[in-house]
Amino acid sequence: MSAKLHITEVGRVAVPAADQDGAIEFYVGTLGFELLVDMPFADGKMRWIEVVPAGSSTSIALAAPMEGGPTAVDTGIILSTSDIDADHATLKAAGVDVDPEVARWGDPVPPMFRFRDPAGNSLTLVEPTQQP
Repeated sequence: MSAKLHITEVGRVAVPAADQDGAIEFYVGTLGFELLVDMPFADGKMRWIEVVPAGSSTSIALAAPMEGGPTAVDTGIILSTSDIDADHATLKAAGVDVDPEVARWGDPVPPMFRFRDPAGNSLTLVEPTQQP
């Protein structure tokens, strides 16, 4: 490949959301993300929705599943927190489907747990040993 690419960032990742209103409620109401975009497109037949953790430059697009595509996935999304134990307890108390406990494998792997949104999409929450 002789031409140089101009990729500058991971701008957004997509998560399937058949129930987009329910997804907004979870990501904004439960996780505390900000609603960045909620606009119709395709002549009003579809919606483009993006949510973002406060201060983050990467958003999550809550996209209607593609026809015949999966309605829930292991997203591969890893979110960071400054207090893994408090967030685990808070999400569990809110009725979120979380792993039973925080996994602790020791350095260099940060403490982490997985949780699922109402559609079954899984995400991981970690407490990095070095905060950005």
